[in-house]
Amino acid sequence: MNFWVYILRCADGSYYTGHTDNLENRIAEHQAGQLPGYTCSRRRVTAVYTEACKTREEALASERRIKGWSRKEKEAMMRGDWKEVARLARGGVLRRAQDERVLKSG
Repeated sequence: MNFWVYILRCADGSYYTGHTDNLENRIAEHQAGQLPGYTCSRRRVTAVYTEACKTREEALASERRIKGWSRKEKEAMMRGDWKEVARLARGGVLRRAQDERVLKSG
């Protein structure tokens, strides 16, 4: 059995990331508004990224990692531009470290 991590583009241009063991059914549920939450009020949704995973744990870990990324990081990944993902991630780590220093000193 495959598990999937997926990204949907919502009608408002935002992205939703999730995971499932039945990709076709889950996307149809989002599209029909059968799942309460983020996508229900932002339909029509379009699948813009899918990735097969061997286990549910792997799919969930991937979902959580992607949810922590910026929009630009997600879009670079969808293009397959892993160098850009890494560059953006380094910048994000530096910004968070700088923000933490400001908070601690303030």
